[in-house]
Amino acid sequence: MNAAASTEAVDTLVIGGGIAGLQTALDLADLGLQVTIVEKDASIGGKMIGLSKVFPTLDCASCITTPKMAAAAHHENIRILTLAEVESVMRQDEDFSVRITLQPRYVDEDLCIGCRLCEYACDADVADEFEGGLSAHRAIYIPFTNAIPQLAVLDPMECNLCGQCAVACPTDAVVFDQKPREIEITARSVVVATGFETTPMGAKEEYRGNEIANVISPLTMERLLAPHGPYGRVLRPADGKVPDSVAFVQCAGSRDKSLGVPYCSRVCCMYAIKQAMLLSGALPFADITIYYMDIRAFGKGYETFFQNASAMGIEFVKGKVARIDEAEDRNVEVRFEHIDELGQVEERTHDLVVLSLGMLPAADLRDRMPIGVSSDGFVTVPKPTIEPCRTNEPGIFVAGTAAGPKDIVDTIAEAGAAAMAVSGYLKSMETAGCAVCAVSAGTETR
Repeated sequence: MNAAASTEAVDTLVIGGGIAGLQTALDLADLGLQVTIVEKDASIGGKMIGLSKVFPTLDCASCITTPKMAAAAHHENIRILTLAEVESVMRQDEDFSVRITLQPRYVDEDLCIGCRLCEYACDADVADEFEGGLSAHRAIYIPFTNAIPQLAVLDPMECNLCGQCAVACPTDAVVFDQKPREIEITARSVVVATGFETTPMGAKEEYRGNEIANVISPLTMERLLAPHGPYGRVLRPADGKVPDSVAFVQCAGSRDKSLGVPYCSRVCCMYAIKQAMLLSGALPFADITIYYMDIRAFGKGYETFFQNASAMGIEFVKGKVARIDEAEDRNVEVRFEHIDELGQVEERTHDLVVLSLGMLPAADLRDRMPIGVSSDGFVTVPKPTIEPCRTNEPGIFVAGTAAGPKDIVDTIAEAGAAAMAVSGYLKSMETAGCAVCAVSAGTETR
């Protein structure tokens, strides 16, 4: 690894380039503060840029996220570091010393023009993680159509070193021997907006999420429903069949002590209802069933959203799914206890099953910075009802799902609150500094 570069200084370092990090950075930058966003992926946008629509308004998710991505990329007070990971945050007097590792893109960011000629020349196919593995991209590629920055990235594990990408590049931007490098940033404040990951598909063995092709994750269903998704319509992955029967299994990764996730992830009921409603429009003759223990429609308009889904003909079955198996013709058999039928055990067969997975913290911050982290891995907020964005360490704030499960509406609101808290903190530090200077000046005069 290359030696650390000279230290630069910013007003605020935002860790995470999802919707929470982008909103916080934009609000702070509009106040004239210098902000650096650190994003571990090759593009900003987070989970939201991969969604089809948002609940309960059913607005286009990309239409909300993309303008914020572009605004952050073009803002004179914002710098974006992608493929970057924060290694440590340490207090240094009144500031924070942040050590960051920049992973190699194997493409010179100053020379790449995003023409994709390298991608067209490459002949190595790789499963596309952004599309849930339902399509493929080349070993060198731009992450997705509206990615920011529009720069190619090379996967060294899949590259066959044929050199065709380097030959095709008109600016000689491909750098096969690029190495990770380390930089240090001095920040007056830090905002943790590291987001979330979903519980693993194979976490609950009885549901066989990693074994049955037609048992998919909710993020994969989002891509199937998206107009710019891998197939352009809803097809089941195993054989490309248009599903006639789709089921959603709730609490497949939450409210389960055996998984180490005893808490409710808050959004699972609502995103399942949203997907079911979108499916009823895309597949008007399909039977759609949601197996649930409790429907938790907690937000403004959420209960109406739930009632509308029921009125559309979506079947809600109160029961806990015990097991999922593969049936004939690649179909999926669901075995469950039907609570409304006096606990009777039933089995139903569906063409496609979606596991409503829960939320886990995306980053383990315990050893990286001096803030409290609860037993479930989320950042601890000492006074959540009074100061929802302040951690136990002055100058370090949190926004979005880094502090716990929440929906997009609450995440954006909390990001604005975090920006306001940062601004207030920095002003208080400046005021304190001026007071110290005034006292010192008075002493010297005497």
